[in-house]
Amino acid sequence: GQLSILQEKIDHLERLLAENNEIISNIRDSVINLSESVKDGQKNPEAVNVGQGSISELFPSASALLAVDSEDCLFASKSGSHSSGVQMLDVYDILPFDNPDGGVWKQGFDITYNENEWDSEPLQVFVVPHSHNDPGWLKTFDDYFRDQTQHILNNMVIKLQEDNRRKFIWSEVSYFSKWWDGIDSQKRDAVKRLIKDGQFEIVTGGWVMPDEASSHYFALIDQLIEGHQWLEKNLGVKPKSGWAVDPFGHSPTMAYLLKRTGFSKMLIQRVHYSIKKHFATQKTLEFFWRQNWDLGSSTDILCHMMPFYSYDVPHTCGPDPKICCQFDFKRLPGGRISCPWRVPPEAIHAGNVQHRAWMILDQYRKKSKLFRTKVLLAPLGDDFRYTESSEWDQQYQNYQKLFDYMNSRPEWHVKAQFGTLSDYFEALLKESNLGEKSSNSLFPVLSGDFFTYADRDHHYWSGYFTSRPFYKRLDRVLESYIRAAEILYSLALVESSKSEKMSVFPSVDNYKLLTEARRNLGLFQHHDAITGTAKDWVVVDYGTRLFHSIMNLKKVIIDSVHILILKDKSAYNYDTATPLLKMDDVQASQDSLPRKTVIKLTLQPRYLLIHNPTEQERFSVVSVNVNSPRVKLLSPLGKPVNVQISAVWDGATTVSHEAYQMSFVAHLPPLGIAVYQLLEDESSEAVLADYNIYVRNGRQEKSDSVFKIKEMQHSVDNIILENAYMKLWFSGMSGLLEKINTKEDGKNHQMKVEFAWYGTTSNRDKSGAYLFLPDGDAKPYIFTDPPTIRVAHGTIFSEVVCFFHHVTHTMRLYKVQGLEGQSLEVSNIVDIRGEYNRELAMRISSDINSQNRFYTDLNGYQIQPRQTMSKLPLQANIYPMTTMAYIQDVGVRLTLHSAQSLGVASLKNGQLEVIMDRRLMQDDNRGLGQGVQDNKITANVFRLLLERRHGTDV
Repeated sequence: GQLSILQEKIDHLERLLAENNEIISNIRDSVINLSESVKDGQKNPEAVNVGQGSISELFPSASALLAVDSEDCLFASKSGSHSSGVQMLDVYDILPFDNPDGGVWKQGFDITYNENEWDSEPLQVFVVPHSHNDPGWLKTFDDYFRDQTQHILNNMVIKLQEDNRRKFIWSEVSYFSKWWDGIDSQKRDAVKRLIKDGQFEIVTGGWVMPDEASSHYFALIDQLIEGHQWLEKNLGVKPKSGWAVDPFGHSPTMAYLLKRTGFSKMLIQRVHYSIKKHFATQKTLEFFWRQNWDLGSSTDILCHMMPFYSYDVPHTCGPDPKICCQFDFKRLPGGRISCPWRVPPEAIHAGNVQHRAWMILDQYRKKSKLFRTKVLLAPLGDDFRYTESSEWDQQYQNYQKLFDYMNSRPEWHVKAQFGTLSDYFEALLKESNLGEKSSNSLFPVLSGDFFTYADRDHHYWSGYFTSRPFYKRLDRVLESYIRAAEILYSLALVESSKSEKMSVFPSVDNYKLLTEARRNLGLFQHHDAITGTAKDWVVVDYGTRLFHSIMNLKKVIIDSVHILILKDKSAYNYDTATPLLKMDDVQASQDSLPRKTVIKLTLQPRYLLIHNPTEQERFSVVSVNVNSPRVKLLSPLGKPVNVQISAVWDGATTVSHEAYQMSFVAHLPPLGIAVYQLLEDESSEAVLADYNIYVRNGRQEKSDSVFKIKEMQHSVDNIILENAYMKLWFSGMSGLLEKINTKEDGKNHQMKVEFAWYGTTSNRDKSGAYLFLPDGDAKPYIFTDPPTIRVAHGTIFSEVVCFFHHVTHTMRLYKVQGLEGQSLEVSNIVDIRGEYNRELAMRISSDINSQNRFYTDLNGYQIQPRQTMSKLPLQANIYPMTTMAYIQDVGVRLTLHSAQSLGVASLKNGQLEVIMDRRLMQDDNRGLGQGVQDNKITANVFRLLLERRHGTDV
């Protein structure tokens, strides 16, 4: 196995080298042109200058700040797309986004053809049977498996063996592996034989068919690895074609990952109907998808976009669903499902085969007119199809009769057969001579993405970018635990092999927990899971899996760190009942927020371990809860560390004396563990934060045994916070940010934070889990009484907390060096559980002249420029944000960094807004059959960063 992997890697490298030679020659030309223009600019930009405040003695090094070479950013200014034929931003620009009636193909146009177009070269038709199995949606993963999926796969083994012309494709390895675990070796051998003979193909081969909007690239890779490793180990196969028929919009990050996985072909389906129609008229439904930043062609992957409304049978044989539905033989009269167009299918027999074959050939020919070759793909399947043995017979026997008849009529010039996805692509490549270098020009090159998706009318699927935000956050928490656990476990494994005493380290058990966690994270990337578009109890099932894996990973982390920190390894003793270490927070249930553990201090030091799972050195503020304000903290070298003690509050204005928050700046090497010591010390030099609380009829001093607390009236005067980098003004009435002064250049920037409500339309179609259908612009968040505002001033951080009815909003300013001190930490604890058809947004309005352009990330991997378009409805201008969105003008850039995926927009010049939660009382007719009413108290966490822009990328 290892050798073949090595061999593949070597082959891959050789291919890359060949491609590189081509790319280098392209780059050489462009570099010559560019270097001329750079010479006029700065020769030697100075190292980034940082205002050194009085706090610099806290930081032994500012090595995190690197000089920027002006050439580093050249790729950004060129953005690569000069070489691509179709740029999605331009397509948006030229399309009118009107929606005229296209006849039988409602969202398209009439297709005509000439009878003898195929005389010289016959039409090759590949009918590809498939069954789309959601790993959880209207039922949980296990219930679907029990009721449907296992029967589909059992029948597959029997039915494909009955006739070697039959084919079938499968994509979700989460289901396939569960089925495999329960079948005998005879069935397993049959499956391997079917794969070897090309009758059965695994497509994509991920753990799931992931959502491409809300998923982070870390988790996308995780679910791909999980699926591919399983296939390699159990079947010895490596998938080569991508199949994504159901994600609600498509990201080029996925195309890039598939390409890097060794794929050269992929298929997508859910794309805005106006784009499908435009591509059909241009015959660009098959294209090389190239990354925006690729100056060569090394990221190109051949992509097939399905032309019609859906991946079901009525919308896959050709443009007329009324006719195609008659060739979905599961809908024969007497069955459970029928054709909504009121013309049922007829079983094929000698008496009708000529007419029926001609009808479907007409559809095949029309569909093929939308493409550039004489090779046609006709998928044959739908959700959870082929469960019963009778359905296999109905589809395969009737289609075989049609094929046999068509193929027996030479004057029809057609060859029709069952095929796998790879059968189709191989015939396509053979037909288009893609083997030879010259013909790359047959298919256009495209760059960009396919968000935001609309399947009809103004029904944009931008609601799910935010739906169930509690779990979108939990997903990222699990991700970070997986990363830390994987690193620590790997290091511990090496350590444990060094001595006999260490062999009791539970490496096998922990490996199982790690695998299960990766699979639970992988499962949650499914396009009805992280999207927030499953039934309530299915959401609970996903949540419980995420929650259990977080708890299990905490155990892996504790076990691994235990081994790593022991000075005397011979003292190692593993005891599950009394672990050596505890984690610093505890989550009580799958739908509650974590609470900090309170560390009980004694005169004897207790150890506090901090791990840095990133590959950069870090100076970061760490806060833990202790049971006494008289605390002393020693660094790993035994030196005292400056700490700030803040109050832990019960509600807005009451101090709890059960716990105190201790904050300090921790310094950690890359991937390092630092051991600090904590003890109770009467002569503690910890600095206490002091508080101003703005309440109605506030009365001066508030007595507290520990903290200095002042109550005051709301006032038109501003609340001010500052550190070495910036000064902030907040409203004395609402406590919300109004203005930022950047000290480096002394400039003031308007920066207004506000909240706003969206309602839903009064039309029949309303917002739901998928769709965002607002009743116009957002209405300002109105509060009759000013909120309680709590302002804390401290040496490590200061903050303003505003207590509104639906959101507790905190802006915290750290007094540290580097990005942590240059950015603001924003957190919103959102609770809209009492609301009715409302969505809550946070809006930031600045004086940045962004000119309707903004930028969002795709999967935390790359940045995609966006254009807010007045010709589109409001909901179409909302895009997914996985980790960041920014606006900019020539002078500054404002970035909102996000710790969870949410929907984001820039609806007016200088604005960024993010939709934080939504509560909707009705279904939006996309199959879910319920609204979104299981809202939780949800924590949304952000960083707001204002930067000066200078240099090449202006």
